[in-house]
Amino acid sequence: MIDETVAEIEEMQTHSSSVVAIKAATALRELTDREFPTVEEYVRTLERNSRALRRANRSHASLHTTQQEIVDTVADADPDDVSTAKGLTVEAIDRVVGDVEAAQDRAAERGADALADEDVLFTHDFSSTVLAAIEAAVDDGATFEVYVSESRPRYLGRKMARKLGTMDGVEVTLLVDAASGYYLSEADRVVVGMDCIVDETLYNRIGTYPLATAAAQEDVPMTVIGADSKFVDGAFAFETEIRSPSEVHREPADEFTIGNPAYDATPLSLLDSIVTDEETHDLD
Repeated sequence: MIDETVAEIEEMQTHSSSVVAIKAATALRELTDREFPTVEEYVRTLERNSRALRRANRSHASLHTTQQEIVDTVADADPDDVSTAKGLTVEAIDRVVGDVEAAQDRAAERGADALADEDVLFTHDFSSTVLAAIEAAVDDGATFEVYVSESRPRYLGRKMARKLGTMDGVEVTLLVDAASGYYLSEADRVVVGMDCIVDETLYNRIGTYPLATAAAQEDVPMTVIGADSKFVDGAFAFETEIRSPSEVHREPADEFTIGNPAYDATPLSLLDSIVTDEETHDLD
């Protein structure tokens, strides 16, 4: 299960950062079903597998912080036997999964309050928290028209469009990324998720920065929704991921090179607000 989860994260089959953190934490349960001769061997195996999960995506702050918490809980306790170490692992997994889920739920509830009934929304990529915020607002009776950009080359926005399209009261239009500027003037608000925020900079799926720039030019407010824990300090160094050229161009490209970064950096000065599970940060 751990190897499968690593591959799934690397291939972006799972991509929303909250979902990635939960799946990676849950995958470590597999170790509690194995036999280990000593506590030291168990902890070494836990650390090795946790590193493999973190290496699968070096950009997801939630993945790194939750994995570190699980490993530290077990290692710092210096358990007397393997059974105790396994019990501490399960408790830590349950705790971090519960914390991520609860933070996502609270952020979605706050995010729903930031969305006005009958708004025309514009979103990019796939964010489970943004999706939950729109769903919560719809459950309260709101209706929306939503423009969704594809988020090429992995087309993550298509999944967002399909999910939104199943909601009563939501009319969805899927766009190629390059059409964002064409449709932005029709939007009341841009709403996106976040991978993390470090030093006054939002790191999110590639395409977020040009969308924020265009939204600022069109005077369309942009709101980011995510867990407060995604505000990180120097303990986490964000590393943008350069994806395989084959995601962009399948044929040989002998005449040119291909750039395929997974994330970009957006100054917080371009945003109107950040909604987390703890509070709403008004930036204008």
